[in-house]
Amino acid sequence: MASEGLHEPLQLLDEAIIDQHRARTSLCEELEAIDWYDQRVKATSDASLAAVLAHNRDEEKEHAAMLLEWLRRHDPVLDGHLRTFLFTSEPITQVEAEMTGAAPGPDVAPGTQGSESLGIGSLKGAEQ
Repeated sequence: MASEGLHEPLQLLDEAIIDQHRARTSLCEELEAIDWYDQRVKATSDASLAAVLAHNRDEEKEHAAMLLEWLRRHDPVLDGHLRTFLFTSEPITQVEAEMTGAAPGPDVAPGTQGSESLGIGSLKGAEQ
């Protein structure tokens, strides 16, 4: 059934929502396939089979990236979050803390304030 996985009646949804649902569902399937291939690569003792499975897994990663980019282009909120969190090197909860002004989460290294890596900590209290 084409509407499998929808939580609202199909007639109440527009084509844009249906397309986003298709892309999200496909992304979930690609990520699941990546996980399956990872497990199979690790489990086999046949190196040539592992190479084929790893190749197939990496193709699924390409598909997942393409779907994520399509979703980013069609969802401004997702676009904003991806621009905030992707390709950063600070702990992820530190990035969020700096964005929101909240206290950093547990993935911030012990003994740090959570903002030294960007030089922001040195600016605190500078306006007096």
